[in-house]
Amino acid sequence: MALELRDITLKDAGQTHLYPTDMVLEDASINVLLGQTLAGKTSLMRVMAGLDKPSSGRLIMAGEDITGVAVQKRNVAMVYQQFINYPGFSVYENIASPLRVAGVSNAEVDKKVQWASDLMRLGPQLQRKPLALSGGQQQRCAIARALVKGAGLVLMDEPLANLDYKLREELRSELPAIFKESGAIFVYATTEPSEALLLGGNTATLHQGRVTQFGPTLSVYRQPNHLLTASTFSDPPLNQLAVELRDGLASTAQGDSFELGGEALPDGSYLLGIRPDHLRLHAEADSVPLRAVVMVTEITGSESFVHVHYGDQRWVSLSHGVHEPALDSEIDVYLQPAKMFVFDPSGELVRGPRG
Repeated sequence: MALELRDITLKDAGQTHLYPTDMVLEDASINVLLGQTLAGKTSLMRVMAGLDKPSSGRLIMAGEDITGVAVQKRNVAMVYQQFINYPGFSVYENIASPLRVAGVSNAEVDKKVQWASDLMRLGPQLQRKPLALSGGQQQRCAIARALVKGAGLVLMDEPLANLDYKLREELRSELPAIFKESGAIFVYATTEPSEALLLGGNTATLHQGRVTQFGPTLSVYRQPNHLLTASTFSDPPLNQLAVELRDGLASTAQGDSFELGGEALPDGSYLLGIRPDHLRLHAEADSVPLRAVVMVTEITGSESFVHVHYGDQRWVSLSHGVHEPALDSEIDVYLQPAKMFVFDPSGELVRGPRG
């Protein structure tokens, strides 16, 4: 029961919210929409749900054109960032509510509620009211209600964003197994690359209403086809360096130069993309030192984020362990040409990391 988006666009009051979009979401799949705020994730989900009608294009579900079908007539469930539960109902009745509306028998309601509550580990809380639950339990209740509906399409719009760190990590680790067991098509919107990597499945990267790439999550992460995709799939932000290439030698505006290596590229202007964990504070084999100025250091305990200025570029180095170079000091940071992305001036990928 695949969901196919064919040339979907969305415009309102002269503003384009979604540019032409084509995707196929397979049955029983996890599909992550990854992008910053206002990238178009919610707009795309609302079109999938039937809450908004696309300005052009078609939605095909299980071979049937559902473009003009009202949301009430679609087999879809949605979980929002805010906990949406009925405060006067018990957890049991919150989960059971879509089944009650559908006229399902009491025996079947009880069977499905027990299944969903076991899946979401809510059994001991079934007789409590939502306001007596923790934030994580309230969101579990909302997710259970979506699952028990038996919808073929489940849309989750940043469902963990309002939870504290511990609860967020707890639910994140459980969601892939929950999704797999339900058998529905899941669409999960997030701003966090780490969440996309944890969930796996497929990922669509979005930027200002455009899907820049869609495919298996690890493939999109490892082989971004454009600077926009690589930047969207990098947290901390992707470090960038403009160079002029002549006879294999890359030169920067600051007067540094180094061998780019690998397959020969035509002379010209290029933009290098360097992931923060590939910008090192210590020399390694085949690394290239560049002199930079320390701006700020963030230490998490197991990792250090050292922010530096190289010319007019602000970079961040992600290193294991505790590193605390002095503020405003000059240090060498080390690039590894073999691990760089090489983009042309328009942002198209010319060459990915080697090895």
